[in-house]
Amino acid sequence: MSSVGRAPNPVTRYFEADAERNIDAIVDLFAGDATVIDEGQTRRGIDEIREWQTGPASQYEYRVTITGEERLADDRYRVVARLDGNFPGGIASLNFDFGLDGELIRSLEIAP
Repeated sequence: MSSVGRAPNPVTRYFEADAERNIDAIVDLFAGDATVIDEGQTRRGIDEIREWQTGPASQYEYRVTITGEERLADDRYRVVARLDGNFPGGIASLNFDFGLDGELIRSLEIAP
């Protein structure tokens, strides 16, 4: 994984944990009532986020390369990344839009 530059701590830690496939560390970054939207599916709360990590998010092996990042608001941050892996198509460019609440992730939307 390419490192995230000036991203807030929870964003940096998310990509570090994802690179290590450390599901517990990823889940621990989210607020109890957080939402994740990935592949058009919404997951709410820690249990559904854990299911997302152990299910769809673990289905393929991939490498993340950070290609851009920007602060959208005080509590919103976007990371643009390229994923290379064994999923259909093999390459994807995705936006990771984080909503933050202090040191926790309140929301994450992953979309092209």
